[in-house]
Amino acid sequence: MVQDATYVPTQEGTLYLAIINDVFSRRIEGWSTSARQGSELMVRALQKAISERSLQGGVIHHSDRGSQYTSTAFQAVCRAEKITLSMGAVGNCFDNAMAESFFASLEKELIHQQRRRRFATRSEAALKIFEYIEGFYNRTRLHSALDFRSPVEFEHALHKVAATQDE
Repeated sequence: MVQDATYVPTQEGTLYLAIINDVFSRRIEGWSTSARQGSELMVRALQKAISERSLQGGVIHHSDRGSQYTSTAFQAVCRAEKITLSMGAVGNCFDNAMAESFFASLEKELIHQQRRRRFATRSEAALKIFEYIEGFYNRTRLHSALDFRSPVEFEHALHKVAATQDE
């Protein structure tokens, strides 16, 4: 999994968005929004991914070397869940390419559509981001890397294949 954060401008001020992206299925496993960027934002996104996906050890978490990921709180959650941490090299812009690709899609498909009418509040932006991630990106948006399937459709097909192999 890859984790990163971005910001969304609103008339009320900046809304920060942290996401955790499954490298295999491209699914956004966990995400969180806040008026402040810090370790709490990253921890909430990680905890959501853990609870939503029932992550149990053997997971590698990749991020940049930001202070949010080296914080005591973030490291404690990873240790407790037996998540292996991987951090990119200083100055390597390709480390979080998958997360950056998601942010580019979010900007193009949601945020730039709001340029004429910037989000009024952080709550409005958070709601639209929820709708984008949970209603569109994970369930409907097609990915060329997934043979033009959505992340959810790709995972269902994978589980179906695994189930038939178990029979």
